Amino acid sequence: MTNLAFSSARPSFSPLRLQQRSLGWQAAAVVLGTLFLALSSYIEVPMVPVPINMQTFAVTLIGALYGWRLGAITIAAWLVEGAVGFPVLSGGAAGASYFVGPTGGYLFSFPLVGALVGWLAERGWNGNRAVLAFAAMLLGNLACLVLGTAWLAAMIGAGQAITFGFLPFIVGGLLKSALGAATLMALPRGTMNLPKP
Repeated sequence: MTNLAFSSARPSFSPLRLQQRSLGWQAAAVVLGTLFLALSSYIEVPMVPVPINMQTFAVTLIGALYGWRLGAITIAAWLVEGAVGFPVLSGGAAGASYFVGPTGGYLFSFPLVGALVGWLAERGWNGNRAVLAFAAMLLGNLACLVLGTAWLAAMIGAGQAITFGFLPFIVGGLLKSALGAATLMALPRGTMNLPKP
């Protein structure tokens, strides 16, 4: 039998190291992640047709901390909670109607955004490198805006969608990306032993 541990270590992409934990730990992380997403949904500035809130901050941070697979699963679980009636969407909203309305494109983009940021984090765009962590968060926010605006454009036209669904969120996306990167940098980082390939 081969010895799977070896002495050299490299920085972990996440201080949580969820990929190394048991299924029970990962399930608990999903529950806590959906709670964090729900709480972030209550921090909002009402706007029409799409409110500004802290959801994308939570989505990108979960992706960066959980990795692309578990991050996407956690975000999808939160969306299912909202669709079946739990008050976890923006401002405590709930119900399947939000997935076919003006916010639908943004909601459907969230698991993809979390997966994108998680995938980048696993490749070094994480709290070990501040500029790359910010870039990963910014790409996640941009992906959300592009996909959400495209959905909105199908409902109200491209010009109106850009005016009301993209431009007002640029500064917020920059600030949330910086906050996300700063949060990653503030978390303790360590090393882990990885098995030989």
